[in-house]
Amino acid sequence: MPVAVRQRARLPAWLLALVFTTFALATDDYVIAGVLPAVSAGLGVSEAAGGQLVTVFSLAFALGAPVASVVCATWPRRRLLTWALVLFAAANGAAAFTTSYAVLMGLRVLAALAAAAIVPTAYAVATALAPDSGRGRYLALVMGGLTGSLMLGVPIGTWVGGAFGWRATFGLGGLLGLVALVAIRRTLPEPPPADAMPVRERLASLARPRVVLGLLGIVAIVLGSMMLMTYLAPFLRDLAGAGPAALGWVFALAGLAGLVGGQLGGRAADRWGADRALIAGIAGFTGVMGVFTACWLLRPLPLPALLPLLLVWAGVSWWVPPPAQTRLLALAGPAGPQALALNSSAVYVGVSGGGAVGGLVLESHGSGWLPAVAAVVELVALALFWAAGRSR
Repeated sequence: MPVAVRQRARLPAWLLALVFTTFALATDDYVIAGVLPAVSAGLGVSEAAGGQLVTVFSLAFALGAPVASVVCATWPRRRLLTWALVLFAAANGAAAFTTSYAVLMGLRVLAALAAAAIVPTAYAVATALAPDSGRGRYLALVMGGLTGSLMLGVPIGTWVGGAFGWRATFGLGGLLGLVALVAIRRTLPEPPPADAMPVRERLASLARPRVVLGLLGIVAIVLGSMMLMTYLAPFLRDLAGAGPAALGWVFALAGLAGLVGGQLGGRAADRWGADRALIAGIAGFTGVMGVFTACWLLRPLPLPALLPLLLVWAGVSWWVPPPAQTRLLALAGPAGPQALALNSSAVYVGVSGGGAVGGLVLESHGSGWLPAVAAVVELVALALFWAAGRSR
C-alpha cells in the first residue's frame, strides 16, 4: 500500500480518544438499566424510584447541553474537556460509595451536566480538526462511541454489577472517565479558537428559522427511528413469536449493523454531500418500513427469515444521523457548536417522543402499524430539512 494511502487511512489518536470518551459517557448513561433492581434494593427504594436516576440524567443532559454550549462557547476546548471529565469521574467515584438515594440523585445530575458539556464539545472538536473531505466520517466515528456502548459497554457494566455489586458499576464509570481524561490530555491538540461571536448574536443565529427547522428535523428522525426500536419486543413477538432470549441476539446484531451503518452514512455525507446522503438514508428507512408492513400481512414469519431485514433497518437508522448533523452544521454557520449542543437535546426529545407516540400507536392500533407511522415521521423529517434549506 502506498505511504500516502496508509496515512490517509490511519485515524489520528485524538479522534480515537474522542470516540472512547463518548463510549464512556454513553455506557454510564445506559448501564443503570442493567443494574436497576440491585441499585433499588441497595438503597431501599422502589424500582420505579430507582428508574428516576435514568430520567434525571437524561433531563439534566437535555437542559444542560445548550446552556453549557453558550456559556462555554469561548473556553479553550481542551481545558473544557479536561475539567468536565474530572467532574464526571469524581461524580461516578462518589456514587460508588454513597448510601443515600438523594445524594446519588444529585451525583447523577452532576455526571449528566459534565456529559452535557463534553458530548457537544467532542462533536465540535471533531468537526474543527477534521479534514474538509472527512467531516462526516469523523462525526460518525465520534457518534459510534454511543453505539459501541450498547454493544460492549452496557453488557460489561451489567456483568460487573452482577459479579461485584452495583457500586462497582459506578466505579467502572469513574474509571472509564479517568481513562478518557488521560487519552484526551495525551493526544488532543488545542483546536482553533472558537468564534468570538457575542452571546446575543450566537443565540440569534440559533433562533433563525432554518436552524429551528433543522433541529425539528433531527427530532423527527430520532422519533421515527425510536418508535420501532422502543417497541421492537412486542412487534417481533406479534410478527414472529420471538421471545426474550431471541431478542437479546437481535439487539446485539442490530447494534453491530448500526455501527456499520453510521460509518457508511458519514462516508456518504463526505462523498455525496449531506443532502444526498440524507435522502438516501431516509429513502432506505422508508423502504424497510414498507417491507415490514408487507410482512405483517404474511404473519407469522420465522425470525431467522426476518433477520436480514432487521439488520438493514438498524443500518439505515444509524446511517441518517451523520449527514443530518453535517447538514445542521451548514445551516447554523458560525453557531455550529451551539447547534450541535441543541442537536444533543433534540435527540433526547426524539427518544422521548418515540416512546410516547409509539405507545399511542401500539395501544390504539397494535404493533403492526408502528413501521408505517415511523416511515411517515421520517418523511416529515426530510420535508423539514428541505424547508430549512429553502429558508432565508
